[in-house]
Amino acid sequence: MSSTSSAGSTAGAAFTFRPLDPLEDAGLLHGWVTHPKSAFWMMQDAEVPDVERAYLEIAADEHHHALLGLLDSVPVFLMEKYDPALRELVGLYEPEPGDIGMHFLVAPTDTPVHGFTRAVITAVLRHLFEDPAVRRVVVEPDVRNKAVHALNEAVGFVPEREIQKPEKKALLSFCTRERFERAVAA
Repeated sequence: MSSTSSAGSTAGAAFTFRPLDPLEDAGLLHGWVTHPKSAFWMMQDAEVPDVERAYLEIAADEHHHALLGLLDSVPVFLMEKYDPALRELVGLYEPEPGDIGMHFLVAPTDTPVHGFTRAVITAVLRHLFEDPAVRRVVVEPDVRNKAVHALNEAVGFVPEREIQKPEKKALLSFCTRERFERAVAA
């Protein structure tokens, strides 16, 4: 399972994607999802077996997929894509044909690079929009996550409304292919 696709770059290096291997990658992900900077991922108290179990469930789900984003062959972010009509947002909004849901998590670092997270979300959206069937990306970050709201808006997301999910109050937002292209061209 080493299919990759190019989907963006930062500092001249291209991001690629590969399917997450829950058994091989659980240790790496554990360090990411339990880091204090990843509080909105809601896995702060997880142990490695918990992470493995969560991603085995995703791997077994035909409507939810996890990918690792690589920079120079090194994993630097996690991306999940899902069918929001069947997962995560069932009954919380009116899905449209071509909708895809997305989550992403940048690996925590003590030496942040200015613009890196924006390069990641840009690569994630480019990757999603590579599929001609995708017309709109749907996100539902925690309403308190102001940094990701600003980032989302910078790449073309438009907030619609707050929704109550079982685990959080979320800001439902949408990004069409056209809004994304306009945002990244600006």
